[in-house]
Amino acid sequence: MSQIPSHSSVDRSERAGNPGLVLLLAVCLVAAMAAFSFLPQEQATKFILGLLAFLAFIGISALLAYAVGFLQLSGAQARNDVTKIVADTSPDGMIVTEGESRIVYANETYMALSGAADASGLRTVDRLFSGAPEVSEPLYRLAQAARDHKRGAEELRLTPPLLGEGAVGWYRIRVRPIDRAAGAAATLWTISDVTRERERHENVFQELQHAIDFLDHAPAGFFSTDPNGNISYMNATLADWLDFDLAQVGSGGLALHDIVVGDAVALLSSGMGPPSTVRTEQIDLDLRRRDGLRLPVRLLHRIAYGHDGAPGASRTLALNRAPGGEPAEEARAAEVRFARFFNSTPMAIATVEPDGAILRSNAAFARLLPGALKDIGGRRLIANGVEETHRAALQGAIAVAASGGEDNAPIDAALAGSQRSARLFVTPNEEADQRGAVIFALDTTEERNREEQLHQSQKMQAVGQLAGGVAHDFNNVLTAIIGYSDLLLANHRPTDPSFQDIMQIKQNANRAAGLVRQLLAFSRRQTLRPQVLQLGDVLSELQMLTRRLVGEKIEVDLKQGRDLWMVKADLNQFEQVIMNLIVNARDAMPDGGKIFIRTRNVAAAECAAYGEKLLPPADYVVVEVEDNGSGIPPDILDKIFDPFFTTKEIGKGTGLGLSMVYGIVKQTGGFVFCDSEVGRGTTFRIFLTRYVEEEVTEEEPVEVPKAEAKKPAADHTGHGVVLLVEDEEAVRSFGARALASRGYTVLEAESGLDALRVVEETDEHIDLVVSDVVMPEMDGPTMFGELRKRGIKCRVIFVSGYAEEAFSKNLPDGEDFGFLPKPFTLKQLIETVKANMQ
Repeated sequence: MSQIPSHSSVDRSERAGNPGLVLLLAVCLVAAMAAFSFLPQEQATKFILGLLAFLAFIGISALLAYAVGFLQLSGAQARNDVTKIVADTSPDGMIVTEGESRIVYANETYMALSGAADASGLRTVDRLFSGAPEVSEPLYRLAQAARDHKRGAEELRLTPPLLGEGAVGWYRIRVRPIDRAAGAAATLWTISDVTRERERHENVFQELQHAIDFLDHAPAGFFSTDPNGNISYMNATLADWLDFDLAQVGSGGLALHDIVVGDAVALLSSGMGPPSTVRTEQIDLDLRRRDGLRLPVRLLHRIAYGHDGAPGASRTLALNRAPGGEPAEEARAAEVRFARFFNSTPMAIATVEPDGAILRSNAAFARLLPGALKDIGGRRLIANGVEETHRAALQGAIAVAASGGEDNAPIDAALAGSQRSARLFVTPNEEADQRGAVIFALDTTEERNREEQLHQSQKMQAVGQLAGGVAHDFNNVLTAIIGYSDLLLANHRPTDPSFQDIMQIKQNANRAAGLVRQLLAFSRRQTLRPQVLQLGDVLSELQMLTRRLVGEKIEVDLKQGRDLWMVKADLNQFEQVIMNLIVNARDAMPDGGKIFIRTRNVAAAECAAYGEKLLPPADYVVVEVEDNGSGIPPDILDKIFDPFFTTKEIGKGTGLGLSMVYGIVKQTGGFVFCDSEVGRGTTFRIFLTRYVEEEVTEEEPVEVPKAEAKKPAADHTGHGVVLLVEDEEAVRSFGARALASRGYTVLEAESGLDALRVVEETDEHIDLVVSDVVMPEMDGPTMFGELRKRGIKCRVIFVSGYAEEAFSKNLPDGEDFGFLPKPFTLKQLIETVKANMQ
């Protein structure tokens, strides 16, 4: 629809006031006042009081009627504003008239169509479309319907259109009577611009004409019949073969018995059939030309049955089988083209017998299901192409199709001898008087892989979020345990009997902190200190440690690739990854064996050779850890990276080793994959992205410092005001006691909002802020920004169990801050505060 400019609507539907009535009311009041002057004073007083009472009664009655809704005031409040807005802004032009030409209402669209800026320029519909001879007759019919108070609708073609570009505009005009509240009869005219709709109809009609033209001149004959055997359509090709005039077709002048020889017409006539089914038959017979000669053809006859089983219309394709002549040559050429199309289509197609034996198939079928084409005992069975678990369903669908059924649901099957899958569609087929089925197969391997990858990714993400949340809460608990242990140890001598008990509490808390770090590693929220590494040097330094770790029964073979590229990773975490994989390999070979550690460069072009769909092409350094142990069963291979999943006996493993490997590699920006075969061993491959330096600079040699005398104990005392913000009461209490014991003045706040309140109320100059990151109401980074807005310029130390990268992106650019990872000891807290105190 053309763009319509914005105009204001015109509304004259409100009844105007009557000046004559107002004047009459004034004359009556003056006459009443004059009459009072001629009456005696006593009677005039009574008369005035009565008149006032009467007027008061009328006023109160009017107010009551207005309150209950019987009386409404004229103006905008008496209208239905929603209805008016809908009418004013309607995309269709709307105009209401009374009598022949009085305009009561016109909406914005009609104002735009008429080109009127205000009410003075408005025109009625007959005047708006006047001047075009081709619209006079439909406008007359609409006007007549309006005068007779009837409904009417017409479509007008206008050249040029009222608005917009183009040479032609189409408008749909409707008229209907409406009853106004005032009692006067009115007429509603509605004008819709249907130019675009007409253009779409014309385009569809042209496409339909092209399709009909293509079908008419196709190299094969085609005709359609109704249930009575009358030919309703015949294409030009078949009409030319039979030498019939197309004018005879569709006018009731041609039937099946006119073109089919002898009793063969009975083959195309069908009685009752299975309800709501479609049957396709292949029939070889002779057609009769107009000169009486016969034309041998092969018909593909398709007939549909209704819900009651009655035959409906049929569609029939005819292939010329004449031994000579131009039509036969065209038909044979068409067969050749069809065969080429059949074999080059990407959809796998095969026809099978009722028992599943393959009659014929195309090239795509041979590529997708090679197992089905193996000749076993002189037969090729479709069931051999799919896994055994899906064979019964496939054979059942073939049996249903062979019996004429069309209600087979698609079958999703894994293909035999490969990791591929396909969706099979089984439909009925009849050939050479023997029922069978046609099978269409689509390769769904990529679709299934994407679904599995999405499912695995969502599962790992959900588990990672859960693990990260649990680890965060545990860090708060462990921080309090370790902190209070340090406070107790500071007040107990080593000779005190309680000293060793407190040390046991602290050591077990540190052990629990190690498990929490593994959970954070899996959830990719741990603190990493990446640096540029040469993996060859790192693995060489680990070689002695790994050999002591695996024992004498297992041999460790390290093979380094040449000129390994540099990578950027956390050294300690990468060493932990390798050690965990070595321990897993050792446990898989209780009777001894061999562990292979290999490194090599993998260019972007070589990534596809690994067959990993999740591995994007890039330059990587790959580290392989391979063992020849018992292997991992396929049913648990997808679960090995889940936290707390283990196949070891109770008490011999936490199930966090591989989950930590997964998390560290992912947080580093790499990929980890596992290949395993039961009885042969397992291979883990770690892909780390190649690090390319932007500017190569020579590093000055670092001198190894000489052994120095023992330094005196560090001074951990200090002074200054520290704002401690922590929502966990135990952690906040420990931190406040620890800092106060070292000489600092501590202001406590339990949330970001509480910290802002403390800042506004205190008269102290705050020298340092120590704040948790994740807090209710307002988190640490948000509080940091609010403190800067309030002029607090002191340094801030963030405390968190998550990595710095998890929250540093939420801080203002250019801001410097300290970081203390949870859980921390009393000494770490004091040293960090003293180092950051201004």
